[in-house]
Amino acid sequence: MGRVTERRKVIRIRDGAVSSRPDTLVAEEPLEIRLNGRPLAITMRTPGDDFALAAGFLVSEGVLGGADELRNIVYCAGATADGSNTYNVVDVSTAPDVVIPDITLERNVYTTSSCGLCGKASLDAVRTTARWAVDDTLGGTAPPLRLEPGLLSGLPDRLRAAQRVFDRTGGLHAAALFSEDGELLDVREDVGRHNAVDKLVGRALQNGALPLSRTVLLVSGRASFELAQKAVMAGIPVLAAVSAPSSLAVDLAAETGLTLVGFLRGASMNVYAGEDRIALRAAAAQG
Repeated sequence: MGRVTERRKVIRIRDGAVSSRPDTLVAEEPLEIRLNGRPLAITMRTPGDDFALAAGFLVSEGVLGGADELRNIVYCAGATADGSNTYNVVDVSTAPDVVIPDITLERNVYTTSSCGLCGKASLDAVRTTARWAVDDTLGGTAPPLRLEPGLLSGLPDRLRAAQRVFDRTGGLHAAALFSEDGELLDVREDVGRHNAVDKLVGRALQNGALPLSRTVLLVSGRASFELAQKAVMAGIPVLAAVSAPSSLAVDLAAETGLTLVGFLRGASMNVYAGEDRIALRAAAAQG
């Protein structure tokens, strides 16, 4: 679907000179997510990877945990009064034995960067619904994950280089998944960084790759509680952001064992939780 960007007229003023020209903007449209035919959530997103977005959202809500629990995802035909398909409504069908948490069906959720519960209730909800512990040892078959600061410092540039739509619009967030060796595994862009993460996680679910042990999730912008929640629900042990974390994101990381890195810019970074996964002595030696 070619709806990632749109063209709009803009009046451009440069050094007192005025001109008119078309500008390329990132597209933003609502996506309604239905679960087994029932309306569940509406999110504002950049069209594309809608099925992965819906699947990833359901991972973060504790509904799905594996590809075998997902039966089908389809666009809803006749989504408008005249029967046309807007490609803005998807219906997710789960396997018959999937237990649907009550909290996800008793309310219609308009998802934003600040959605979610508050305070201790949020922490308790994630702890009780997470399918996996944040574990990087693969059940004891691998040594604990240890990341060199130098490896982390190189990730933002690699993420930026992979942002193809950002280069055209300047208006997208991005999320990238890296291996412990710094290999770029996947990258998604969206007008909402939480949607970009859902697209990453949803693709991993569809490919049977959950939990995402021994990986690093890097997000553009800040690290909110919601993004920390999504990392924990996908079994990701390390979340890094180029900007600041929120206080509740730090609390959740400390509670669940997630390594949380903020202000990742060049050789500088702040480690807010899970510092045992970062080779701090190597950083001290370099300093």
